[in-house]
Formats: sequence, C-alpha cells, structure tokens
Amino acid sequence: MPPAAFVEACRSLLGEGGLLVEEDAIAPYTVDFWGQYRGRTELVLLPRDTAQVAGILTAASAHRVPIVPQGGNTGLVAGGIPDASGEQVVLSLARMERIREIDPAGEYLVAEAGCVLARVQEEAERIGRMFPLSLGAEGSCRIGGNLATNAGGVNVLRYGMARQLVLGLEVVLADGRIWNGLRPLAKDNTGYDLKQLFIGAEGTLGVITAACLRLVPAPRERVTIWLAI
Repeated sequence: MPPAAFVEACRSLLGEGGLLVEEDAIAPYTVDFWGQYRGRTELVLLPRDTAQVAGILTAASAHRVPIVPQGGNTGLVAGGIPDASGEQVVLSLARMERIREIDPAGEYLVAEAGCVLARVQEEAERIGRMFPLSLGAEGSCRIGGNLATNAGGVNVLRYGMARQLVLGLEVVLADGRIWNGLRPLAKDNTGYDLKQLFIGAEGTLGVITAACLRLVPAPRERVTIWLAI
C-alpha cells in the first residue's frame, strides 16, 4: 500500500467513492484489453474534476508515489496498467466525462478526458458536425487515452492523426500545477505549441484532463466501394 499519509490525503480529497482498495474492484484496472498483461496495484483513484487530479498529483509528488494514468483501458501494449511491483497507483479518468462546451459556429467542442469517443462523435453529429477520429474501440476508449497515444483510426488519411484534431488542452503536471491551454483558436501563433508535447506522450509529461477538439462539416453522403485485387 502507498504511504498512509498519501492515502488519507486522497481519501479526504475524493471521498470514499473515489478510492478503490478491494481486490475485486481493482482487478479490471490491472489487466490489459486482451488479458495478455497483468499488473498489480493496491489503490485506484477516481477523480471527478481537474482540481481533484491536481490534488492527487500534488500529494503523489510530495510522497514520491508513482502514478499510472488510465482512460478506457483499451490499449494493447500494457501502457495503461501498473507494473507487477504493486507500488504504482492507478489514476482513472473514467468519472471525468462532461462535455463542457459545444460551439457549432466555431466548429469545436470541449470534452473532459474521460468522455468515451463514441459520445464525442454523437455530440458532434447532433449539431451537424463530425469528429473524425474513429476506431474499433470507440464505444469504450476515452478521449484522454486517444490523445495520450496520438490515435490514428480509420480516417487518418483524410483528417490526420489525433494531434491534428486538437485545438487546445488542459493538463495537470506531475507536481500538481494545472496548465490551461484550452484555446479554441485554429490560428494560434503565440509562441510554442505546448499542447503537442503532451499528445502522444502517454501521460509521462502530464495528465490530460480536457481537450478542445476540432470538428468538421458532416459528410453529405457516404459511398462504399469494393475493390478486388
């Protein structure tokens, strides 16, 4: 178990419902999608907002507790599960699933990291737009994980990788500081494009808590072509 002071700090911050310590409850967070890789942890944390994530990482930094961020846990290379040491704590973003803002005219929406990809697609469709990222696990994968791994999907040739679909990010750094880069500007040349450091970094530089996502006009029609080779 992590240091008692860290556990108590998290309990005070999240409440009883925000911590999992029972083996049966923890088990799904320690195995990958195919069941090929298994890790071990004694604590899973379930924050509801960015402030709670910041509080967790502040405490983790102070007590030197290693953290493994986890989204939908649909990865196939064990990047989102703890190792076998039992020393790492899983930080699940699953309860952070609000759509904070939708702007049809600006063609963007702001989603928290725990939003399931399919829901983001549905919200875009509701206003006559499309969020182009699409992949096999879209019914269970989450936006934070999609961006942390720079997902590609089936529309990558037309619309690009996940990083091409992000206008801004909100990220909590390892020491608990919050970097707010949720600017919806398509043309933003104000210095370094810091959001790109976090996209594809798999949580090693900070925990993505929300993203401003670029939408595109929905296709007027779809045509399927069969090509025999």
